[in-house]
Amino acid sequence: MKIKKGDTVLITKGKDRGKIGKVIKALPKENRVIVEGLNLVKKHIKPKRAGEKGQIVEIPAPIYVSNVKLICPSCKKPTKIGYKFVSDIKKRYCKKCKNLID
Repeated sequence: MKIKKGDTVLITKGKDRGKIGKVIKALPKENRVIVEGLNLVKKHIKPKRAGEKGQIVEIPAPIYVSNVKLICPSCKKPTKIGYKFVSDIKKRYCKKCKNLID
């Protein structure tokens, strides 16, 4: 998976299309990412003790990785990601400005 934790991404599909956020968690087995403050869903929480009230909490839901685009840290544009070998180490690079991302 080309997007990692800590990357800044642009949402390209869904209710939060066009918004930018930071990846909190990457789920490579499911091909999904969780973006901070975006794709929020409401979760109902039951009261745990007597006398306590239940709540409705908004939590970020996972987004399929093909529905986000990485924002290049150097050129600040949404871009595709390529890979280069730099001294036998595989590194990510921006396909627009050709600068290394890692």
